Order: sequence, then structure tokens, then C-alpha cells
Amino acid sequence: MPTQRRREFLAALGAGAVAGLAGCSSVGGTAGGTKPTAEGTEPGVVGDKLTLTTTTSTYDTGLLDELNAPFEDMYGVTVDAVAQGTGAALETARAGDSDVVMVHARSLEDEFMNAGYGVNRRDLMFNDFVIVGPGDDPAGIEGADSATAGFAAIADAEATFLSRGDNSGTHTKELAIWDAAGVEPAGEWYLETGQGMGEVLMMATEQGGYTLADRGTFLSMTEDIDLSILVQGPIEGGPERLANPYGVLAVNPAVHDNVNYDLAMAYIGYLTSPAAQETIANYERNGKQLFYPEALSEEPNYEQYVPEGWSSSSE
Repeated sequence: MPTQRRREFLAALGAGAVAGLAGCSSVGGTAGGTKPTAEGTEPGVVGDKLTLTTTTSTYDTGLLDELNAPFEDMYGVTVDAVAQGTGAALETARAGDSDVVMVHARSLEDEFMNAGYGVNRRDLMFNDFVIVGPGDDPAGIEGADSATAGFAAIADAEATFLSRGDNSGTHTKELAIWDAAGVEPAGEWYLETGQGMGEVLMMATEQGGYTLADRGTFLSMTEDIDLSILVQGPIEGGPERLANPYGVLAVNPAVHDNVNYDLAMAYIGYLTSPAAQETIANYERNGKQLFYPEALSEEPNYEQYVPEGWSSSSE
């Protein structure tokens, strides 16, 4: 999108969008209002497509459908959601093939941001990780007071453990727990699958194995799997090590000038608005809340960056 068109688009969004980018208001006006448009276009034709790379957990749980539909209707655009592990999602963005990223591995996000590929990261929501396995619990980890103790017991028993093995946020967390436990997992009992969370939970059911799962995907699949939560995360009083925060960030247009930066920022503003945060809070599967909004916290902990030569409509 040429610079002039970007500025026209941002100006067309008006004060509501500027407030949304600051995280203090919902984007796009009230229900029933007209969609914002760029100069010289018909209503509802302000952009083309927003490419979002995101984790399999946000996709598998169905949350993205709930979040994206109102945004697409509001701006008359399409959100092309590509579900990958966090590592792959960031690599796609690093290559300039994504406009905005929603992931859950802060160490990888910080690396991406510090290298200059991402801008305007915002805390979005959180849930937690849980260690799940067969009900008969052959490694005897149920109720362990730490994730490291649970992992160490699985390794000692050489009980089947299925790893994502895909550089996802879940895999990154899993490797950190093994490291903290002083265990280098290897052998026939440790299976690297290279699969998404839903597939791994199905495989763990079939093989009677353990795995680390995000609570949201686990709860959304309870009718299809035969696994139990054996070590809880902090949402249910478990160890803080199993916390699972999600962030959203725009790809830096100063690095990739092909990215749809304005629409990415409108999307970030929308996701962190009270309306979208309420959608996150109210989203349930099988009667359980899967994610908890965090963008409206008292300490949102976000970084603001605007490339040189850009200006908002308020200046």
C-alpha cells in the first residue's frame, strides 16, 4: 500500500480508530454505523486482505472465528488466518508474508521485536498450560506441586510423552521445563510429533501418553479425547511456570513496505478494545472459559513504535 494511501486510510478511520490504537476505546464506531472508507472508495471497500499468522491454539479452539467476524464486517475486509506454531508464525512474518502476528512465546516475541521485525506489541490475553495424561497415571504425577517434578517423574518412569516438536509456543515452554528439571528427554518413550496441539492430544489419547497442552485447546476437545489434567497451571492454583500469555504485534513496515500496516494497527486496536476483550472473556467451549483478557489490565506492558515519516490524523 503506497504511503499516501496508508495515510488516507488512517485518516478515514477517524478518532475512533486512533483511540483504539491507544487501547482505550473500541474501533469503528457503534453497531449499525457505516463502515469507515478510504477516500475515493465505496463503503466497505477500505482494504483488501489482512494476513494474520497465529498459533494453532487460537485457531483450533474457534476463538478466531468469534473475533474476526465482527472485524471483517466492520472494515469490509478479509482476515486470512494462517495457523502455525509460534516459531513458524514469526518466521512467516520475518519474511514479510504476514501483516500481524498473534502468538504465545514471549522469549521468541522479544527476539523478533528486538531484531526490528515487529512493532507495537500488546498484551492480549492469557490462559495456562497443563500436564495431561491417561487416567491411570503410570508415572504417578497427579497433584505434583511443580511442573519440573511432574516432568522428572515421567522421565524416571520412561512413560510415553508426546512433544509438539515444532518450535511452537507450547514446545518452547516444554523445553524450558525439561531444562529446569535437569532432564534431556530422549529414548523410545519421548516422541517428537511435529504436529499441532489438537493432533498431539488425539495421539496422546491413542497411545496412553502424557503431553503438555494449553488449557484452551484441551478444554475445547474434552469430548474427543480421553485424557485427564494431572498437573494444573496457575489458573487453578498450579505453578506459575505454566502461565501462558498471548501477545499481538504488527510487522514493521520500515522493514517490509508491502505489509498492510494500517489495517494491522486497526486489528490490534480492535483486539485490545473493550468489545473484543469482552468477547475473549465470554468465549466458552463445553461450558468452560478458555482465555482471559489482559489488554485492559492496569499494567498493559506494551511498546509503542511508529516509523519515521508517519503521522496520525490528529497531528
